[in-house]
Amino acid sequence: MKITSKLPALLLLISALLVFSCNEKNSDKEEETILKGAISIYVDETLKPIIDDQVAVFESKYDAKITLISKSESETINSLFNDKGGVAILSRNLTEEELNVFKQRKITPKITPFAIDAIAFVSNKRNNDTLIALKDVVDFMQGKDVPPIKGLVFDNLNSSTLRYLNDLADIKEVRNKGIFSFKTNEEVIKHISQNDGLIGVVGVNWLSQASPNMQKYVKELNVLHVKGLKDDSYYLPSQNDIAEKKYPLARDLYIINCQGYSGLGMGFASFVAGDIGQRIILKSGLLPVRIPGRKFIITGAKNDEK
Repeated sequence: MKITSKLPALLLLISALLVFSCNEKNSDKEEETILKGAISIYVDETLKPIIDDQVAVFESKYDAKITLISKSESETINSLFNDKGGVAILSRNLTEEELNVFKQRKITPKITPFAIDAIAFVSNKRNNDTLIALKDVVDFMQGKDVPPIKGLVFDNLNSSTLRYLNDLADIKEVRNKGIFSFKTNEEVIKHISQNDGLIGVVGVNWLSQASPNMQKYVKELNVLHVKGLKDDSYYLPSQNDIAEKKYPLARDLYIINCQGYSGLGMGFASFVAGDIGQRIILKSGLLPVRIPGRKFIITGAKNDEK
């Protein structure tokens, strides 16, 4: 009798605990807003330095935790498809075929262009030739023998830099035995700095924003001047030449948000495309999609006379 009388109270306690647990889970889920919570963002490995800077400033201003997952371009795209509600940062927009995949899932990606960067060719300081014609690179990619080029070194066979040059050469796969790959831009930079005769292909922000442990290797590199396919002049991947559309290997950068709701992905994209984020881009040596305004303080006549 005593045991039976305790059953209703026990069942009531269990029900209360279940309700509390469900509420706790719901409250955790609802914690994420556009400026609060935690999120993982996939990023093309060639773009990681500039995104590291953006995340550091964003987290310092808001109660947010962003975990960057650095992958090759194709791996980043696949992660975006496999992770429902994901966010990715790429050096190209989604294709019609990719958009159709999301459309079938009833997801409309929010696409935010935020900067223009460039692909850079680098060689060892001991190489006196600092010029390269893009036509020679295209011919080399197509499998032709091009004496000025002994080998091209990429970060990854699934990299956005290799895909970009394959598109330029109108090929679908590697055709030249002189094309090599590692896993990261850091490995490419180290290898080129220590070996003569090869040309490295890297995202320019790995050079303009070299981390302290990479600066000694970057100092051993020449950034090559590039002649475009329809130009007779050579240009560097500098902020000015990118802005004037002279450098032939510039590319637009995008934040692809497939969350489907007003979450942290939307807040981060707005931040990067906003005034502070664009100033970070400008300071990094890349080109922001919109130039941040400058404030001028007009003093009184007495101060002007001073």
